[in-house]
Amino acid sequence: MPKQSTATALAGRLTEALEHSDILDRPAQILAARVRRLTGQGKFKDLISGTSLGHPAHPPLTDLVIGAFVSASLLDLLAPRAGADMANRLTAVGIAAYAPTAITGISDWADTELSDEPSRRVGLVHAAANSSALLMYGASLMNRRRGRRLRAVLLSLGGTATLGLGGYLGGHLAYTRGVGVNQNAFDPGPDGWTSVLDSTELTDGRLHAVDADGTPVLLVRYAGRVWAIHDRCGHRGCPLSNGELDGTVVTCACHGSRFDMCDGTLLRGPATGNQPAMRCREVDGRIEVRRLDLR
Repeated sequence: MPKQSTATALAGRLTEALEHSDILDRPAQILAARVRRLTGQGKFKDLISGTSLGHPAHPPLTDLVIGAFVSASLLDLLAPRAGADMANRLTAVGIAAYAPTAITGISDWADTELSDEPSRRVGLVHAAANSSALLMYGASLMNRRRGRRLRAVLLSLGGTATLGLGGYLGGHLAYTRGVGVNQNAFDPGPDGWTSVLDSTELTDGRLHAVDADGTPVLLVRYAGRVWAIHDRCGHRGCPLSNGELDGTVVTCACHGSRFDMCDGTLLRGPATGNQPAMRCREVDGRIEVRRLDLR
């Protein structure tokens, strides 16, 4: 087995230490609760979650901030005279783009569950690192405008390094911890018809959770028909069977996302994608399900 590089090993130890730092729990919980109260549920929450985009709004905004700031620093190093004016403008662009980026990111982070303390801990440090980078770039811009070029460049480089730390932790949250990603991306449901429940056990107008060869499935009998969608909410993985049913619309108990049981259509965020829907049939007194996208 090839050995990890020293940098990789150090980064791994850093994130592991942060994930186990319970001293961060209290401030993280307080901040997350306040963010959830401020964002609420509805159009504003959907907007900053990226519901209309079909994916979280935060990642593309981070590209704008990081691209502007890092480009400014590169111009400082590679074209200190010819690129000075453009570096100033790029720094201003990065600062202007920071607010919407931070709002969308902290909204996603606040939706991490109390049971996911590692994500909350790492996310708090991620936000602190990015905020520190913003302060450095802001101070850099002030010094640029006052003609203190060397000080401005040093502050910009310090901001780039701090932004790199924040970016690494953000990548860990998204790609290791799964914050902001579709929780059902690799589990669309069983390929073949799978028996999950006796027909007599499915009460009309009530949510019923079953297992279909390892896939959690939510069943509802409504107006004489049986509907089924994936029971794991694609937003943060909460069981939809713990939610509320209104006709054929189910509301997630964790963050309020709404889905149509008939076809899994997303009706309200903060989820950003439809729930995998499944075909249903009743055979010999048993309810069977399978993936909807199979003919």
